[in-house]
Amino acid sequence: MAEVILKHVKKIYPVASRKEREFEETESNLHVTNEGVVAVEDFDMTIADREFIVLVGPSGCGKSTTLNMIAGLESITSGELYIDGVLMNNVEPQHRDIAMVFQSYALYPHMTVYENMSFSLKLKKVPKDEIDRRVKEAAEILDITQYLNRKPKDLSGGQRQRVAIGRAIVRHPKVFLMDEPLSNLDAKLRNQMRAEIISLRHRIDTTFVYVTHDQTEAMTLGDRIVIMKEGVVQQIGTSQEVFEKPVNTFVAGFIGTPQMNFFNGELKREGDSYSIKTEGVEIALSSDKCERLIKNNIGSQKITIGVRPEHISLCDEGINSKVEVSEMLGSTIHVHVSTDGNEKVILVIQTMDLNEPTKMFASGKPVTFTFNPKLVHLFDSETGHNLEY
Repeated sequence: MAEVILKHVKKIYPVASRKEREFEETESNLHVTNEGVVAVEDFDMTIADREFIVLVGPSGCGKSTTLNMIAGLESITSGELYIDGVLMNNVEPQHRDIAMVFQSYALYPHMTVYENMSFSLKLKKVPKDEIDRRVKEAAEILDITQYLNRKPKDLSGGQRQRVAIGRAIVRHPKVFLMDEPLSNLDAKLRNQMRAEIISLRHRIDTTFVYVTHDQTEAMTLGDRIVIMKEGVVQQIGTSQEVFEKPVNTFVAGFIGTPQMNFFNGELKREGDSYSIKTEGVEIALSSDKCERLIKNNIGSQKITIGVRPEHISLCDEGINSKVEVSEMLGSTIHVHVSTDGNEKVILVIQTMDLNEPTKMFASGKPVTFTFNPKLVHLFDSETGHNLEY
């Protein structure tokens, strides 16, 4: 149980040569300076005691590097890291009172489940009866008591991951670090293990920092989500906050499945009223949106309009498009349409009213749609920043 504070933490990897630097500049999305490759830039946040924080973003965004700095597996170039009020920059990993679960399980193949889970406690010379109590208690929480005498090769991927988590639990760490622990599992097991992690965090009083590239894991697990891009934190907030109030087009496009649609458009202001124009259609904005735009002193300008697929509705008069592909997903249909050569996705709920949807949304069929003006997102066309927040 501990508060974790990262104060303007930065990580730079040195580049050995000019040629290597030029390669990094062309092949990497990360920022390259004379000092080297900036993997994490000015990471600044406080993680509350017992809070579950999820770091999420595309590959190479710096989330695992940040986790490794908390663990002590990576040095901090600048900034300060505190765990439970103690400065940890120069403290060795084994003295940070943290436990880490890796993507690869990292179990000893020649040891039984019991031996794997008890190994770190034996090294600390914890009394045998205390080791036995902790291992059996963790095994019961994770429902792996029946596997304690088996070796890792005799377990499934999900069972091995439970053992890896159990090995961390028995240490009673102040901070629990998890680096993409579910990425090696199939979809069904991922869903099952995700539910078990949610249950687990309510049963053990520990601060969690969890890394994933999977936004579904982030949205369902985290008390707060940290969205990263190219080493820079883009937004920190609850699942609802980042979904409903994305600060920029990157967050808006990254969070949500299917991905948000973006339209080039124009914002028009007349007095205290606003409207948007795109694809030859003009739509008046709701009063609450107008109030936020007025508060931010936003004038008429070119904008990027963001609309989630579930907020688009079919209609008789609106934006004209043509079906490219339709994906039948049981209760929903993802209809990919093109408007002036740009592809958009419409999420249609499957109902009894839809007569032969495969024919309705066959390739080449014309489709007309519109969207709810209360649910659109308005972004600066140059910076990508949300104009309302």
